[in-house]
Amino acid sequence: MTWRPASAGLIGRIPVRNIWLLMLYASRLYREIPTNRRVAVEDNPDEIPNLVAEILALAVERRLRRNLSADFHRRQADLNRVRGRINLLRTERRHLLEKGKIACSFEELTTNTQLNQFVKAALQELPKTLKDRDLARRCRIAATAMERAGVSNGLASIRWLGSALERSAAGRTSSEDLRMLAAARLAFSLDLPTEDPGSSRLPTPDRDNLWARRLFEAAIGGFYDTLLSPLGWLVKTGSWIDWQTEDTTPGMAAILPSMQTDIVLERPADCGQGSRTRTVIDTKFNHILGEGQYGNHRIRSGYLYQIYAYLRSQETDSDPLSLNASGLLLHPSVDGEIDETATIQGHLIRFATVDLTAGSQVIRSRLLTLAQTGQAAVKL
Repeated sequence: MTWRPASAGLIGRIPVRNIWLLMLYASRLYREIPTNRRVAVEDNPDEIPNLVAEILALAVERRLRRNLSADFHRRQADLNRVRGRINLLRTERRHLLEKGKIACSFEELTTNTQLNQFVKAALQELPKTLKDRDLARRCRIAATAMERAGVSNGLASIRWLGSALERSAAGRTSSEDLRMLAAARLAFSLDLPTEDPGSSRLPTPDRDNLWARRLFEAAIGGFYDTLLSPLGWLVKTGSWIDWQTEDTTPGMAAILPSMQTDIVLERPADCGQGSRTRTVIDTKFNHILGEGQYGNHRIRSGYLYQIYAYLRSQETDSDPLSLNASGLLLHPSVDGEIDETATIQGHLIRFATVDLTAGSQVIRSRLLTLAQTGQAAVKL
């Protein structure tokens, strides 16, 4: 199983030129790439594996020079002195006192953490996909150094721990560890399976609509967060919103459907482009048009009701932005681009597509244009 950039092909029924570009956008690592190098990598997805290896190896080398991050891990052992809590049952069953020992349960500071195990596993995985022998050798050396520092190979299923580790590490882990973790996650993504023969048997991504839909949503959110947040925009992803209910019966809260927006963009008023505005974006990874009752093609009614509910349910005088927030229903292109708008009960709603078979600069320009829904142009 080897890494290869995807030529124009299909994921489900959606034409995509390079799935790895979406993976880069979705990755936290995209935020770590210097601006002057970001565009070059987007233009040449073949460089993504080398970039991931370079960033990961450099981050690990720096951590090794300053000592790997450590965490407390609960351990049980039979000791010749008391440490932590005594396990009386184990001590009695094994007649440890007769041997001059006692069973103890204690917290031990160790570098053999799940985060370090995950990073080490990524370093071992990357050389399989790299054509640059020097980078491959550098990754192997870094993995060996982590092993000497006490990091084991960990669990067989460690490649699937990335998202959980990133969530648990947020807010309490150093920026260097987060950079290592982001690069390690993307390293495993580059090894996603294809139809080509290989040594592992895993689900193929192009047959997993849920995987593709989440990737598309994460890619759009990551793109906007990376490019717009430094300009003062507020970019929120996966936010839960509440219905404005009154006089509800006791059991209503338990059965009322919840609402979660994909992406919310808020442009600040001081960015030189007019007043503060809000755009709610809902992403879908399928054709924006569905077949109507009489064979004609129309916007899928369920999606329209969804974006409409997001906008109207939040209207409140205490939140002025909610009264005229815009909506954007964003799909990948299938049979040409669609870009239509309508104002429905005071809210501008845009129905648009982005062509994932286009070059990276065309995709970038299109996404920045769509961010202007109901606003002045975004200039980057």
